[in-house]
Amino acid sequence: MSDTAGGGDGGGGGQDEGADNEPPQQALLPGEDSSGVGEKSEEGLPPSAKRPKMSDEDQEQEPFEERAETGGETPEQTGSCLQEDISSFGQRTEQLQCEAEAGRDVVSVAEGVQESCENGDGCGTPSDDGQLNPGDQHNSNGSSDSPAEGQHASLDFTQNPQMLTGSWTEYSRLPENYLKGCKWAPDGSCILTNSADNVLRLYNLPPQIYSYNWDSLPEMSPALRMAEGDTIYDYCWYPKMTSLEPETCFLASSSRDNPIHLWDAFYGEVRASFRPYNHLDELTAALSLCFTPDGSQLYCGFDKTVRVFHTERPGRDCEERPTTVKKQGQGGIISCLGFSPCQSVYACGSYSRCTGLYACQDGTLLALLPTRHHGGLTHLLFSPDGNYLYTGGRKDSEILCWDLREPDNVLFTMKRNVATNQRIYFDLDASGRYLISGDTEGVVSVWDTQTVPPEASEELLQPQLRFQAHWDCTNGVSVHPFMPLLATSSGQRKFPSPGDSEDDSGPDSEAAAVPRERREDNTLRVWWAGPVGPAHEGTGDQSAG
Repeated sequence: MSDTAGGGDGGGGGQDEGADNEPPQQALLPGEDSSGVGEKSEEGLPPSAKRPKMSDEDQEQEPFEERAETGGETPEQTGSCLQEDISSFGQRTEQLQCEAEAGRDVVSVAEGVQESCENGDGCGTPSDDGQLNPGDQHNSNGSSDSPAEGQHASLDFTQNPQMLTGSWTEYSRLPENYLKGCKWAPDGSCILTNSADNVLRLYNLPPQIYSYNWDSLPEMSPALRMAEGDTIYDYCWYPKMTSLEPETCFLASSSRDNPIHLWDAFYGEVRASFRPYNHLDELTAALSLCFTPDGSQLYCGFDKTVRVFHTERPGRDCEERPTTVKKQGQGGIISCLGFSPCQSVYACGSYSRCTGLYACQDGTLLALLPTRHHGGLTHLLFSPDGNYLYTGGRKDSEILCWDLREPDNVLFTMKRNVATNQRIYFDLDASGRYLISGDTEGVVSVWDTQTVPPEASEELLQPQLRFQAHWDCTNGVSVHPFMPLLATSSGQRKFPSPGDSEDDSGPDSEAAAVPRERREDNTLRVWWAGPVGPAHEGTGDQSAG
């Protein structure tokens, strides 16, 4: 891949997403310099995964084993795992996959993985051959209603998940630095977050999580910070990412008045950029991003248009696919994208409150789903077998499940509290059985989609479990690819009440400010959603303090 930096190419075509047009912030936090970014001061904890970026000539001449020696403090470490243990690590992850497919508890095998990893990075299975393949086991029975038991045996939603660790100090250094979502890496090795200061942060998965030694889990600190120049509209991982292959460790992000950037997840540098231009030859920002399942192309959503870039060919060359032709088709800004894991089909959600299905080959419109949402769509997901599509909108309390074999009607709905324009993510586990979402009040709900009768039509599905994950809006939920772990993120923009004034100095105004301070909860949290270990049975939930 070409190593061309996108920089901050400005333009006049940037679009604005209703709830996220924040002013530009500093690239680094106050009192920090680039040399200290991501380092951890606690004794016994690994240093940052960030490494000095080398020239193209050095990268071509040095093999992967020698690249680890450029890291400074710990030359034996790469950005993910100890190089000397990679062979044993591969054996461990293969064993973990086999045990999971056989229906055994993932944790009993995962404990051994800790022996192969020092800093938690790269402790997952490769996404292309190590992750569980829910689509295959769904189709083995011919129906998504009977997934293989081994795929979700480790998840246990009969009790509230237990909070293990998180990050909160990081987001308290700037005022109102609320989070805007979190996403596990495809190999499960790390977590990526977006926040109001326009910085993408990457957290290594603590190695203690692979055992039941949860009492020693410290607060997480970011290993990398990747600062965009303005409001980040969307971001996504390269789907074939695995820490064992550094060249696959990258992600894409789009921000206002900037090109689309590919970030190196080992070094935190811009690896390449894609520059979309409008009909006036002005740089315009993408409102949504999604890689194809094989990672060869990057689809970007714009106003009534989808642009397709080839991942290996940065620059401005792209294919344009209008979603509206002669006022017919899907209008509005394409605000979310998703690909079917089994068919050559992708879905587009727009702020016009409708969803369209398109052919991957040429972008032909296959179907427009009925307009049932009350607000513009902000997120959508295909089920692992490709038969169902889940959609959610802003200021819309419903998540709708569509059976794509009969797309005219909603199969069932799920209720959640969404009272703002903020994007509230939801996620499915690897089997497609559990759908999990947060809401504006900080509550996380878990629905068991297998409890819906096959003949049900537009039935309201009640959640199997609801628990208070945060004291503020839980806007991000992400399920680990193969372990019973959840990551949640929280926070939202705060608006002063009409009665507030800077001139108020009496005791009443001070007392009124206290509840608003308590409601602010800008944190990332990691939860254990599996069976509790013998040493921790009956242990209560931990708190962020």
